[in-house]
Amino acid sequence: MDSKETSIIAVEETEFNKKQRNIGRWQKMAKLHAFTVHYVKKARNHRWRCSDATFWSVDEHLCNQWTQALKELLEMQKSRPKQLLVYINPYGGKRQGKRIYEQKVAPLFSLASISTDVVITEHANHAKDNLFEVNIYKYDGVVCVGGDGMFSEVMHGLIGRMQKDSGIDQNNPKASLVQCNIRIGIIPAGSTDCICYSTVGISDPVTSALHIIVGDCQPLDVSSVHHNNTFLKYSVSLLGYGFYGDILKDSEKKRWMGPMRYDYSGFKTFLSHHYYEGTIAYQPAKHTHGSPRDQESCRTGCYICKQSGKQLAEQNKERGLKHEEGEEEWKVIKGKFLAINAVNMSCACPRSPKGLSPAAHLADGSADLILVRKCSRFDFLRYLVRHTNQDDQFDFPFVDVYRVKCFQFTSKLSEDNESNVMDIGKKRFGQFCRDHPACCCNIVNSTWNCDGETLDSSAIEVRVHCQLIKLFARGIEEDCKDEAAHSQSSIEQLL
Repeated sequence: MDSKETSIIAVEETEFNKKQRNIGRWQKMAKLHAFTVHYVKKARNHRWRCSDATFWSVDEHLCNQWTQALKELLEMQKSRPKQLLVYINPYGGKRQGKRIYEQKVAPLFSLASISTDVVITEHANHAKDNLFEVNIYKYDGVVCVGGDGMFSEVMHGLIGRMQKDSGIDQNNPKASLVQCNIRIGIIPAGSTDCICYSTVGISDPVTSALHIIVGDCQPLDVSSVHHNNTFLKYSVSLLGYGFYGDILKDSEKKRWMGPMRYDYSGFKTFLSHHYYEGTIAYQPAKHTHGSPRDQESCRTGCYICKQSGKQLAEQNKERGLKHEEGEEEWKVIKGKFLAINAVNMSCACPRSPKGLSPAAHLADGSADLILVRKCSRFDFLRYLVRHTNQDDQFDFPFVDVYRVKCFQFTSKLSEDNESNVMDIGKKRFGQFCRDHPACCCNIVNSTWNCDGETLDSSAIEVRVHCQLIKLFARGIEEDCKDEAAHSQSSIEQLL
């Protein structure tokens, strides 16, 4: 089935409206029979909408033949989901998750004959815990309605369940994790929808629902984060230490402000201008094609993701994961940093259309490690402003970027004393800086921002797992101008 058919959502018999125009003499001669084709209409800015076209004929048998043939073609599409497990966070964002699903998404799923089991989450980790109990294998996908936090919860539950069922120890940082073939759908309804924006191109519930209906599939890299052989978190977008970690930590105390808390905490963190000393060791991602400084972005059907994934799989097959790590050298960097960011995707959002790393790829088995060294407050502002425009944001002498498959970070305090003195350091050095946010004194440790959740460990090990999960998405399409006329003509050509 080609792209013309895959844009069809549903086909149904229709009672022909005698008041419709352009039927002329046919109305007088015989009874008219009709069927309606519901299809995807693409609009600007990657937005999708459901449209329809009605076709009629005086030949009832011909009408029935077309209706049956189109339904059979849709039924043959094995990539299309028939049964979904849906988790709705009623508290996230502006508390609109339940309303968005019921009014905008559920009718489309019903139209496409998709059956759903809906769970309204009642507390944190409800969805994650539930995924360890239900029979996930009877579903064609899991849908989360909410923001990035809700997606993270579903992702952790699904990956954890797959590893548990396969006997894989998640606490082993060198373990080869089992790929999750059950796709995840994201219906954006949170205060931040970075992952949806970076994989679809827009944070729009209807667009995301249509991507789920047509059965899109986008593999996605996942980074595992460990500390002392203990599993901490998975990350698919941003791991940020220093600037972005401090913003998150400060904003957590101001949830009553809503999304504005990020602006306030960002400004406060910028004024504080804290830097952090530590050591980073990383292994370059030699299997990948391209580099973080490329002008080409990851798009639908990305060649780099396909080739990098194949090459990594071949390398692992030939040498084995355990031996490979010992053979490749680690590069070590020591210094004072304002920000340490590791991204598995561009992290694009409406405020930063190109993201933290515009050439980062969704499924190439690597992360872009961005190191912003200690610099003046003015230079750091110049770097931050680059995220909002088209300029090369890595073109600064104090910014380095590397494409890596794994890395380790240890703070200066952890190096000096391997015992757990992080809390002592916070008490001794942190109070003055928290009370005087404009000061330039150095706090001993920052916090890691892991996809919008805090991690307080000052020493971590991060490893990228190539294409560990799959989304109901297709990546950002290259050119998404208004295609209403094209979609209509495609349907007509098909018929």
